Amino acid sequence: MYKAVKRVFDTVLAALGLVILFLPLLVVGLLIRMDSKGKALFKQRRTGLNGKEFYVYKFRTMKTTDVPFDIDNPVIEDSNAELTRIGRGLRKLKIDEFPQLINVVRGEMSLIGPRPFLPVYLAQYEEWEKERLTVRPGMTGLAQVKGNGYLTSEERSYYDVYYARHLSMFSDIAILFKTVGVLLLGERRFFSPVSRADIEKLKSEKSDKRA
Repeated sequence: MYKAVKRVFDTVLAALGLVILFLPLLVVGLLIRMDSKGKALFKQRRTGLNGKEFYVYKFRTMKTTDVPFDIDNPVIEDSNAELTRIGRGLRKLKIDEFPQLINVVRGEMSLIGPRPFLPVYLAQYEEWEKERLTVRPGMTGLAQVKGNGYLTSEERSYYDVYYARHLSMFSDIAILFKTVGVLLLGERRFFSPVSRADIEKLKSEKSDKRA
């Protein structure tokens, strides 16, 4: 029941968002083209539900789309020299992610869920971290309202797996509203580090489930 309701919720809100935001997003695309050379919109392969790969859509915020990623720190810092002038603002307000409303309508993503990472990260996951792939990736998620860029890779995995194990419409709505708070007040304000004890507890619970 939860999955069916959530899918309808995702589709309706994403389609409505694309209609309402069409002109503003068109303006954003034009500003990106004026600010630096290159396409305004690009697609990038990511890992989704059950490990299936798909192309995610994003506004370009950097001078190039061929950016090397750090396995241990996949979040691009605001000080990155490759960021364009307008790109910094777009990333701060998460506007660069808005084209993913298309992915939501297509059923590849949800509004709420673990953020989809590049396929290269899959080989780096421990078994417990792969549980995040049992739900559709989202435009925003629990890790994003708990500090995101201020979290370690392991802490982000903790929140992603925790979310996957405690699915509910109440938590989805709460994350949606908290995302607005993050946009207004910044990620640091919501930074919630995870203790080693909590991470080990999550891992052991997974081990017990396998046993």
